[in-house]
Amino acid sequence: MKAAIFNGPNQPLELKEVPTPTPGPGQLLIKTAACGVCHTDIGYINHGVPTFKKPPIILGHEPSGTVAELGEGVEGFKEGDRILLPAVVTCGNCRACRTGRENICENMVMFGNNVDGAFAEYLLAPARDTFHLPDEIPLQEGCIIADAISTPYHAIVNRAQVKPGDSVVVVGCGGVGINLVQMTAAVGGAAIAVDISEEKLDWAKKLGAVATINPKEDEKWPKTVKKMTGGGADIAIEAIGNPNTIETAFSSLRVGGRLVVLGYSAKNISLFAGKIMFHEMEIVGSLGCRPVDYPPLIEICRLGKIKVKELVTARFSLDDINDALDTLREGKGLRSIIAF
Repeated sequence: MKAAIFNGPNQPLELKEVPTPTPGPGQLLIKTAACGVCHTDIGYINHGVPTFKKPPIILGHEPSGTVAELGEGVEGFKEGDRILLPAVVTCGNCRACRTGRENICENMVMFGNNVDGAFAEYLLAPARDTFHLPDEIPLQEGCIIADAISTPYHAIVNRAQVKPGDSVVVVGCGGVGINLVQMTAAVGGAAIAVDISEEKLDWAKKLGAVATINPKEDEKWPKTVKKMTGGGADIAIEAIGNPNTIETAFSSLRVGGRLVVLGYSAKNISLFAGKIMFHEMEIVGSLGCRPVDYPPLIEICRLGKIKVKELVTARFSLDDINDALDTLREGKGLRSIIAF
């Protein structure tokens, strides 16, 4: 099979032929239909973030496809079934899994990190972690549910706990952030989108933002948020991973507000401890999505409550995967996919 190989940081992915894997007991061989291109991939390639499996490794953690072959003992699937894979699979046995927090599983396995991922014509997956994809959801574009939509679902529903009427500042409206906006609107919250790209702010308006702010034009935008909301947002979610924007997002909150840190950064942040204590502020992290949340998420996508197809703004072949990565580096569009 053809695959894009990550050989190490600061070099393009290498297209080459590699053996097609064979499914073992409990596994499925998936014929890849599409895989989203994510900033996590850029982290490995450009910024030296280590993969758990040392290179060479096949990246790609946002896949959809069809069942090509069943391993021994697999039930509930047949060849040709349309499927979606979560970005991360869990062990089901550790303390986190046993207490309903599988997304922070102590033994999690991520495609394109711990094991070979979906920038290839085929990949292996545990059948127990594989989800059927309804016919109403396009097979290729549906791949972005695996991460770009599931991660915001967990952040909005489980971590931010957005309720109808809550004001929610979303800082960063890229491939994940734009779905924070969309998900906030879907659950009845009022999303205020913050980004330096007018194109992305236009998308935020289309997907339900009640207001948009460009920090290039409004450097003191947290004060603007406080005026708009009568004292500050109920919730702020940072989806960039920049210490400065995390701190600024915190300053846009009302007394008793909640900051959700979704963007990854390896750097420290500085927040005033007295304010956290005296104003009973909350600061929570958000990572990925629990397996139990995928069925309701897939259903609301099937019903059209969350737009999927419209969010894919560029499609590339596997041969052009390095061009897709350049598009992401340049901040163009919302989500690019590798379509097979």
